[in-house]
Amino acid sequence: MLFLNPFLLWGLLAAVIPIAIHLLNRRRHKTIPWAAMQFLLKATRESRGKKKLRHILILTCRALAVAALIFAAARPIVSGLIGWGGGSIDTVVLLLDRSASMESKPADGLDSRRQIVIQKVRDSMASLGVSRLVLIDSATSKPQEIPSPDSLTELAATAATDSAADFPSLLSRAAEFLADTSGRSEIWIASDLQTSNWLPDDHRWAATRASLAALPQRPALRVLSISGPTAANSAIRLLGSRRSGDELLLDLELFRSSDSRSSTTLPLTTHLNGARTSESLTLPGQSLRFQKRVPLPQGSSTGFGHLSIPADGNLRDNSVFFAYGPARPVQSLIVAPAGEAADYLALAAAPPGFGNQSAQRIDPAMAATHPTADLAAIFWASDFPTGPAAESITRFLNSGGQVLFLPPAGASPSSFLDLKWSPMTQAPAGKFFILKDWNHSDGPLRDGIDGNPIPAERLKAIRRQIPLGDAAPLARWEDGEPFISRRIVEQGTAWFLSSTPDYSWSNLGDADVLLPTVQRILAAGADRFDASYLTTVSSDAAQVLPGEIRTRLDDYGTPDPANSAYQSGVFRLGERLLAINRPAQEDNLEILTREQLDQALDGTKYTLLDQAGQANDPSLSRDVWRAFLIAVLGFLISEALLSLPKKSHPQVLSKKVIA
Repeated sequence: MLFLNPFLLWGLLAAVIPIAIHLLNRRRHKTIPWAAMQFLLKATRESRGKKKLRHILILTCRALAVAALIFAAARPIVSGLIGWGGGSIDTVVLLLDRSASMESKPADGLDSRRQIVIQKVRDSMASLGVSRLVLIDSATSKPQEIPSPDSLTELAATAATDSAADFPSLLSRAAEFLADTSGRSEIWIASDLQTSNWLPDDHRWAATRASLAALPQRPALRVLSISGPTAANSAIRLLGSRRSGDELLLDLELFRSSDSRSSTTLPLTTHLNGARTSESLTLPGQSLRFQKRVPLPQGSSTGFGHLSIPADGNLRDNSVFFAYGPARPVQSLIVAPAGEAADYLALAAAPPGFGNQSAQRIDPAMAATHPTADLAAIFWASDFPTGPAAESITRFLNSGGQVLFLPPAGASPSSFLDLKWSPMTQAPAGKFFILKDWNHSDGPLRDGIDGNPIPAERLKAIRRQIPLGDAAPLARWEDGEPFISRRIVEQGTAWFLSSTPDYSWSNLGDADVLLPTVQRILAAGADRFDASYLTTVSSDAAQVLPGEIRTRLDDYGTPDPANSAYQSGVFRLGERLLAINRPAQEDNLEILTREQLDQALDGTKYTLLDQAGQANDPSLSRDVWRAFLIAVLGFLISEALLSLPKKSHPQVLSKKVIA
């Protein structure tokens, strides 16, 4: 409870006036004994206790009436955001979550969580009479003075966006602002507590808490959450986009928020360069991954479009955007001596019928001078590169290329990325190294987008060489040794196989494992060319460079020019064509637990107000002075009733007189 006129609380001392008057009145009467006193005392002895209790109740009602009147004059405010205390708040810093997930609607409300929380804060601020309101929103992270709480719903800085939030950074920004602010201040955090936006395990939280603790006047921290059940919602996500000849291959995922396992049908509309087509998709459970082939107009070099599903519980996740450029051949380089392994690698990299794919073999000695700018992937089946060749491969990896290293089929003293090959080992006579375990959701042996697994269990080897060093295994032999390992290098990836497609080593040349492995590595390498047309909101690629102008090209929804930098769509930035989508983390619906919130805000003594199930409650605070006036009236009426004289029956009085 907060009192807007706390100085009037000194008037509570007036509550002792009725008690003082009572005590003074008792001293005014002088007791004089007389003969009949003993008979009167004897007659009233039995009712004395009841009379004393009634007098105490009368006195209590008078004192409480005075106290309630003083409380009413002090203007009490009851608020979930504000604790007990007196005095007005000089500054409130509002940290507003404007991430895409805040546009979801609670099951008990018609507005989005962002709209609900803004309305609640606006009404509470107006009733609290805060002299200064500063907004720091999650999209811009810039402090902005708000002249009036009534304007919160009108500001561009409180509008919907497709961005993500970063609360360790937002709280640090609030601490920086309050370092130069005097008076009593509070930080109000309005969020849906999405884990991916709070990052409770981020190492920056320690510095954030330290910056808050170092403030001259430590601010109170209030967390306002609009959690609880969400209105029914389906979403579409773009996992990848690449051009293959006159087709655009889109890897997509449909999912819904409910846990229902029953199937449902959703209409999917494709917009391409102004043309529109529709189809129906059956969502068998909670999610569906699929690949959509979009035929491109003949002779089309560049273009753009989007896919959409019907509006539902969150309008920000019903569409995805794509753009494409000229078709590019998928070129790969095989660095290996001539032989069976090189032949099978070339066949897997450019199978018959794949007209846009080509593979070239060179000897390892030529690798240092061979151009790599147009390559999607390099397949290296020789000793690890050294000297100029290692520098060339490192530059290729840093730029986003993919390199698959295979054993050199002999002793290899060289190393690359601090990895080296172990000595070649051979399986016991009559036995094989058998592939037993592999990652079904990540890496080259992941299940197909339709859910069908790769038949990797067919792989058998009699010889192998293990890469030794820091690399993450994604597939293992039966004895636990790695078969496929991965090492991320800047924007690219280095892969390592512990066998080679040579039948004196293994049956890797059968294509059950080699073909999907090589083709998926090639696709990942080719994506770096198509990736120049695809990015996410607020990423480095989506920023306007000097001399560029941002122009929106698509016609989906209602564009907001003031927030174009924080919205999805197809944009032209100078000469660049970009399809910008919401960050993938906004589709992670995991909510922060109370333990995680305690961990992140440890030592801040924060207050959590969770408005789950209260979306229709318009305000966070209430002016309750009228309730105290009603209490005054109730105490006075009670005092009057207690003060009424007790009625006596005439028959009883006559009997007493006769006696």
